[in-house]
Amino acid sequence: MIPTQRVILGAGLAILLIITAASIALDVKSRSDAAWVHQTVRVQKKISDLRVLLRRAESAARGYELYRSPAFSAELQAVQAQIAPALAELKRGVRDNPDQVKLLEGTEPLALRRVEIAAEAMRLRAAGDEAGIAALNGKAEGRGLMDAVMGNLDHLSAEEDRVLAARSEDSRRTGIVLLGIDVAGALLILLLVALMMRESRRATVQLESTLSETTAAKHALEAAVAERTEHLVNAHDELRLSVNVLQSTFHSMAEAVLVIDAEGNVLLSNPAAERMLLHRTGMNLRNLRALSDVFHGDGVTPLKADELPSVRVLRGEKFEDMEMIVRPHSGNPSRHLMISGRPMLDGQGNISGAVLVYHDATMSRETERQLYQSQKLDAIGKLTGGVAHDFNNMLTVISGNTETLVASLKEQPELQRVARLIDEAAERCAELIQHLLAFARRQPLQPRNVEINAAIADIAKLLRPTLGEQIQIETVLEQGPMTAHIDPSRLTNAVLNMAINARDAMPNGGKLLLETHRVVLDEAYAQAHADVVAGPYVMLAVSDTGTGMSPDTQQKAFEPFFTTKEVGKGSGLGLSMVYGFVKQSGGHIKIYSEESHGTTIKLYLPPGDGMADVAATGAPQIEGGAETIFVVEDDSLVRSFVTAQLQSLGYKTIAAPDGKTALELIAAGQPFDLLFTDVVIPGGMSGRELADEVAKLRPGVKVLYTSGYTDNAIVHHGKLDDGVMLLTKPYRRNQLAEMIRKALAGGVASASPAPPPPA
Repeated sequence: MIPTQRVILGAGLAILLIITAASIALDVKSRSDAAWVHQTVRVQKKISDLRVLLRRAESAARGYELYRSPAFSAELQAVQAQIAPALAELKRGVRDNPDQVKLLEGTEPLALRRVEIAAEAMRLRAAGDEAGIAALNGKAEGRGLMDAVMGNLDHLSAEEDRVLAARSEDSRRTGIVLLGIDVAGALLILLLVALMMRESRRATVQLESTLSETTAAKHALEAAVAERTEHLVNAHDELRLSVNVLQSTFHSMAEAVLVIDAEGNVLLSNPAAERMLLHRTGMNLRNLRALSDVFHGDGVTPLKADELPSVRVLRGEKFEDMEMIVRPHSGNPSRHLMISGRPMLDGQGNISGAVLVYHDATMSRETERQLYQSQKLDAIGKLTGGVAHDFNNMLTVISGNTETLVASLKEQPELQRVARLIDEAAERCAELIQHLLAFARRQPLQPRNVEINAAIADIAKLLRPTLGEQIQIETVLEQGPMTAHIDPSRLTNAVLNMAINARDAMPNGGKLLLETHRVVLDEAYAQAHADVVAGPYVMLAVSDTGTGMSPDTQQKAFEPFFTTKEVGKGSGLGLSMVYGFVKQSGGHIKIYSEESHGTTIKLYLPPGDGMADVAATGAPQIEGGAETIFVVEDDSLVRSFVTAQLQSLGYKTIAAPDGKTALELIAAGQPFDLLFTDVVIPGGMSGRELADEVAKLRPGVKVLYTSGYTDNAIVHHGKLDDGVMLLTKPYRRNQLAEMIRKALAGGVASASPAPPPPA
């Protein structure tokens, strides 16, 4: 090898060594650039991780605000524990850049303070400190801190992006220089240059791949955060809708609801609790209990402390429809409550509180009471009506014979006085029986259309001498024609009885007020009063300023023989007779009374369907005749008395104890002019059925009925059937004579003894 070649070779070797050294140096620099690029990418990822942690902390705080779930509190604590290490790791990543380190040191206390504010808000909400929450929100410190932290992180990220771009550009320049050196070098190092270039490209691809992965990860994280935020917003909207529905339902419930804790403090209540229980915000059950007296369902037995619903339910009892009567000290009406209770348990199964639901059963219990009272009065009425027939049969014989006895003892004054006493006692018994029949709704009424204002004006004139000067009588009558379909004589008797009761309730004088009005009882009133049919009525009110009635007295006022007067001053049949008259007439009666303030009794009478009927004038009394009277009477004493009385009036008589015997005699051709039959007779055939059978044998037969208890044979809907004539027992000789003549003459009006005086 010639020197030149050696020189050339040496130069070439030197150049090769230089190129090799340069290549090595450039390769080292390229790897260093790649390492710095990786470092920048890692810093970007740490910035992104820190952003995610801060967003997680904020999401946990918002989630706890919405749901109050302990899971969000745990998440915030976990995030808070990671933020400080993440900041420290990020500071290590940017330690080569003093500006970045300084910026990050300024950001760290802001980030930690923002997380502390979120934790503080969560603690205040857990403690229910609304004032503290309001004060914390009023500062608006958290949002400002979050914006500052995110701005600083954005600045850090932008600076890292700039450094990354610069280092990437520097790496590319190094590659170009290295390529030039390799091309200018000898063929000997061509393979090395190619390899170095390939390694350089590989490093670049890896760098770009890393950058792409980092960008994709960043976008994925941003999408995940956006998706979670959207889910939270949707969940918040759904929760708000559910809460609104539950709140509307809770506040519109008719039942009172109390949610209490283990100490009896009211945590939650609805408006019905204020109306029903008089509960107010801030009260606990001890305050509520002090407002009223509480009793068992009987209204008499006080509820013991350990029997109270709250005590029972906090002992762990579950119950339904516990009955309780509450009488407020404020004077408000008593309430009959049905209570259900359920304890609430915590995660460990311990009782943490309870739910109590109160249903107001006052109206339904009052309806049940009214129905029971009505059924009781009906039962008493049936019993009363059942014995009236036998009593009236006996009284017919007693009063008729004592009347004859009195007339025949004119020459013996002492015996006549005794006979009169017997006669007066029989008359008094008849009056009592009439009152009982009125209560039992078994009196035969003769209703007609009565001008109620004119009738009340006439009754008021009758009352003035009866009640005395110490009672002031006033009338308030609604103007215009107003008719009621009633028996006027029974109305007079009813008003007279109520007026006398009012007088006795005003021993020192007072005012009696008679009022009339047209009224309509609607469906709501009818539902609250089981015996009422909704529709128009003529209302007659009798009011006094007397001593009034207690609630217990009001409930018993219509019962026969119930009286608050002294012994001998009243039979207790006055209001029971009024009750029977109104009910039998198809009306309704109601008492309104308050002790020491007076009483009002309202009669709701069926309205008439036209002008008032003119009362028929009484026919003159006729003593007797010569016709044949067919008497059908099962009681032998009454049968003997009636036939004797008829014979004394000049009539011929035929008697039979039952319908079968009477039909046999008539079928055999027995002549007679009038069938005089009791309504209630034995043998499976009533007097009405007997008359129908006789009419088949003797068309056009004349019939007069008699009875002390008519039942439903000839009286329907409280009045006699059309064309029926009735003589009610007991009766006097002149009443018998008058009705016999009317029946023989074919009259259509029935007659009965005059209404007895008030009890």
